[in-house]
Amino acid sequence: MSIDARRDALDLSGPIPLGSAEPRSGTLIVLSGPSGVGKGSLLQALTTSLPGVVRSVSATTRSARTGEIDGFDYHFLSPERFSNDIAHDRFFEFAEYNGNYYGTPCGQVDEMRAGGLDVVLEIEVRGARIVRARAPEAVLIFVLPPSIAELEQRLRNRGTDSEARIAERLQIANDELSCLVLYDYAIVNDDFNRALDMLRAIVLAERCRVRHKPE
Repeated sequence: MSIDARRDALDLSGPIPLGSAEPRSGTLIVLSGPSGVGKGSLLQALTTSLPGVVRSVSATTRSARTGEIDGFDYHFLSPERFSNDIAHDRFFEFAEYNGNYYGTPCGQVDEMRAGGLDVVLEIEVRGARIVRARAPEAVLIFVLPPSIAELEQRLRNRGTDSEARIAERLQIANDELSCLVLYDYAIVNDDFNRALDMLRAIVLAERCRVRHKPE
């Protein structure tokens, strides 16, 4: 393919086939960061502003909260079903948190990626380690607060946690920050729009990548 033809084939607004009859396989992206850093809001803004990016819907054994929709917010599974899926290796990663299990179903991720969609997993550091081991080609992004003091203020402004819970979240945040070397990219969420621009830029750059990580 000529340079002009390849240039004309590139459409950075969506999934990109790079000069092949085969469709482009979507990128597997992990998005992590401390509670209260704003990664959920960034992910929502990313999926609504950049075509071809989708959020992976996690499975959980906890009960649905008011307003939550099965299959959209989470896949709500019984403990028995979750255990069976673990036994049959149907999760990219899973973990227990506050007495409930959470996991990323393999099937839906593989299907979306095969269709050329970039799939984002919003998961914690423990899950990111597992994804890195299972899918070395995955792109890991960590969202940082401007400072721990600013993160504490954001947690207090939410008004949903006790003092003990805030202290626990801050300790977890410090532990997570020590794992930053596991990640490929880091974004400081000091200004939301700037952080979103950086996140979009990473996804677009990965779509243009020529030399890929080993799979």
